[in-house]
Amino acid sequence: MPWSQVSHTFQARTKGSYLVTNEVLKAAGTEIRKYKVGMCNLFLQHTSASLCLNENVCREVRTDLTMALDHMAPESLPYQHTDEGPDDACGHVKCAVMGVSLDIPIRDGQLALGTWQGIYLCEHREYQHRRTVVITIQGEK
Repeated sequence: MPWSQVSHTFQARTKGSYLVTNEVLKAAGTEIRKYKVGMCNLFLQHTSASLCLNENVCREVRTDLTMALDHMAPESLPYQHTDEGPDDACGHVKCAVMGVSLDIPIRDGQLALGTWQGIYLCEHREYQHRRTVVITIQGEK
């Protein structure tokens, strides 16, 4: 089965949950459209940001997700790892819980996302960071 791979670097963002489906499609849509059936893996090459699928319409979901993650892993805990600031260790915890990869089926040249699903980039650090995702596609063309 054929394979394709592209990388994409997202614009620098501060802490928050961002809908990035269109950016992913802009970076890899030409390749995705070549596949009749397959899988698309997104792998974020970082340890204090994460990827997830969630609601793609209501902005409040992104705000609520960031708030809930801050509640789950607050900066105020007595972390040992503080080399890069107070939001570093809690960023690693959030990343470990959420994960850095997604597998999305491809059907007829499109990501087979549900009606309300979108791809989120969750930035867990206050300082703006540029994050890179490797997009790997396998399937039947």
